[in-house]
Amino acid sequence: MTALPGEFALIARHFRPLAGPGALDLTDDAAVLAPPAGRELVMTVDAMVGGVHFLPDDAPGDIARKLLRTNLSDLAAMGAVPLGYLLTVSLPRGTPEDWFAGFAAGLARDQTEFGIFLLGGDTTSTPGPVSLSLTAIGTVATGEAIRRSGARPGDALYVTGTIGDGALGLLAAQGTLADPAGWLADRYRLPRPRLNVAHYGLVSAAMDISDGLVQDVSHLCRASGCAAEIRAADVPRSEAARAAGEGYLPLCLTGGDDYELALAVPPATEAALVAHAAALGVPVTQIGGFVAGEPMVRVLAADGTEMKLARGGWSHFP
Repeated sequence: MTALPGEFALIARHFRPLAGPGALDLTDDAAVLAPPAGRELVMTVDAMVGGVHFLPDDAPGDIARKLLRTNLSDLAAMGAVPLGYLLTVSLPRGTPEDWFAGFAAGLARDQTEFGIFLLGGDTTSTPGPVSLSLTAIGTVATGEAIRRSGARPGDALYVTGTIGDGALGLLAAQGTLADPAGWLADRYRLPRPRLNVAHYGLVSAAMDISDGLVQDVSHLCRASGCAAEIRAADVPRSEAARAAGEGYLPLCLTGGDDYELALAVPPATEAALVAHAAALGVPVTQIGGFVAGEPMVRVLAADGTEMKLARGGWSHFP
């Protein structure tokens, strides 16, 4: 983990205890990593910026855990097992020591839960908001990475967990939506990566739902060259999301920050996929299917008519 001279002590206190095999105790310019025999590396990177991906008063430990978990969700979509990660932290000068301690404690907690270690990274100062980037590295058996491009007409469309909690949770965290139990805000701040659910041989394609259900399923459609239909009434929503009212259904379908998985499942493996997910304690729900046609997503209301949505999902650029 490279640093300016004055930062070495800070890195030694807060980040060196997180280092794992291959990190060389964070004392060299790079890590040395070899995948296990018969495995391929799978790598993903995500960035988080203060005021965009987390709120100014969010606890640093929660910020760290969200940063790690959003990347683990990408590994989960490819059927990968976590191995290690690289971290870049850009903070305003004068950031208190307590912030680093809380941030590192959050990483340590999730390293234990998910069996992953820090391999290296960089620390810099910035005049702007807190800016963070994490590159997660996982492994899959050779040739068994799950791609977006495998969905075929006739495959069922499943999702893990519940949809819409992340988008509603942002409103709750901002104080504009009632959330008496704190469920929604917690779901926004702390994603649940669905590792091990997307299993090679059970699903034909998968993607994590980060920018909105409709938009991310459309990515599957474009990669696979087919269309999809979503039955809005079948999309699983938590008790807290339903309590917000049906007026929030479009936001649940398009708002993002769910970090659940969208799965294309062939008819022959549906029962096995459901049983596999149940053994992991992860609920899965069929919400529609893939059909022949131009790559697009149709959202159907309970009466079978197509719902018109103002937007498909989140985008950082117009």
